[in-house]
Amino acid sequence: MTATTKDICDVVIEIVNLTKDYEVGFLKKKKARALDHLNLEVRRGEIFGFLGPNGAGKTTTLKLLMRLIYPTQGTARILGHSVDDVSTRARIGYLPENPYFYDYLSGRELLEYTAALFGIPAEQARMRGEVLLALVGLDSDRANRQLRKYSKGMLQRIGIAQALVNDPEIVFMDEPMSGLDPIGRREVRDLLLSLRAQGKTVFFSSHILSDVEALCDRAAILTRGRLVRCGTVHELTGIEDSAVEVVALGIDPSALGRFSQLVSSLRSATPTPNGVHLVLGDEREVDDTLALIRDCGGKLVSVNPRRASLEDIFAGAEQVT
Repeated sequence: MTATTKDICDVVIEIVNLTKDYEVGFLKKKKARALDHLNLEVRRGEIFGFLGPNGAGKTTTLKLLMRLIYPTQGTARILGHSVDDVSTRARIGYLPENPYFYDYLSGRELLEYTAALFGIPAEQARMRGEVLLALVGLDSDRANRQLRKYSKGMLQRIGIAQALVNDPEIVFMDEPMSGLDPIGRREVRDLLLSLRAQGKTVFFSSHILSDVEALCDRAAILTRGRLVRCGTVHELTGIEDSAVEVVALGIDPSALGRFSQLVSSLRSATPTPNGVHLVLGDEREVDDTLALIRDCGGKLVSVNPRRASLEDIFAGAEQVT
C-alpha cells in the first residue's frame, strides 16, 4: 500500500465545501449563512476538537454530518461513505448538545432501548448497559431512576453512554462536558482518552479550551461559520516568541523598580498577591533575574517559555473575522 493510499484510508471524516444557509425573517425573508464552505479531514484514531464561540456553526456541522439537516452546498463522507448512506449509522455514535430522552424511561431502560434499535440481542444489550453505566459513573440507584428525575450532569452521562452502546468506530459529541462538575469533566476526559486507546475516533465540539488542550491530537477553530485555523494543539499554539515568564514569591512591590533597572529585556513586571510575574524578552537574562530574585529575598516558583494559549488563538481568530 502506498503512503498516499494509506493516508486516504486513514481519513474517516471528509468534509468538502459544506455550506448551510437558513432563511430568517417573517414577511421579508433573507438568507443567513451558518456554515461557509467548510473543508476538513479527520483521521482514524484521533481525538479531534471542533472549537468556536456560540453561533460559530459547530452544532450545524454536526447536524449536517448526522443528516438531521441538509446542506445548501457541499458534501461529506464518513468511513468512506456518503452521509446519505444510512448503513453507516450503525458504525457511529452521537451525543447531541442538549440530549432529550423520554422522561419516563430509566437510564438502564434507555440503554436497552437504544441497543434494540441497533439490533443488539436483549441479553447482550443488558450486559452492555451495565458496563456503560459503570463507565459513566451511574450507580444502580441512579440507573433505575426515571430520566425526568435526572440532573443536567446525569443526563449528560447517560447521553454519553447511549452514544457508545453500539461500540461505534467514530463518536460524535456536541459539547460533551456541558453540565458536568470538575470531577465529571475529568471522568469524561479519561473516557475519551480510553476510546482513543481502543483505536476509536472522537470528534467533539467545545468552547472549553482547557479540555481541548488536554485531549486533542488536532483541533479546528470555527468563527462565524468559517474555518480559520486547523492543526495540532502545538501547531496552533507553539512558541509565541523567545519571551520567558518568571513567577516568584516573597518579592515586595517596592522592589520592582530594581528589575526594570537591571534586566534590560524586561517587558513587564506585574505584582501578584504574594510576589511578582515577570516577562523577559531574552532568555539569556534568566540567570541574572534569578540572582536578583534571591537578592530581594524572593523564592522562585516557575520559569516557562511564553506560549500562546488557545484563548489567544481564539481571540485572534475572532478579530480576523
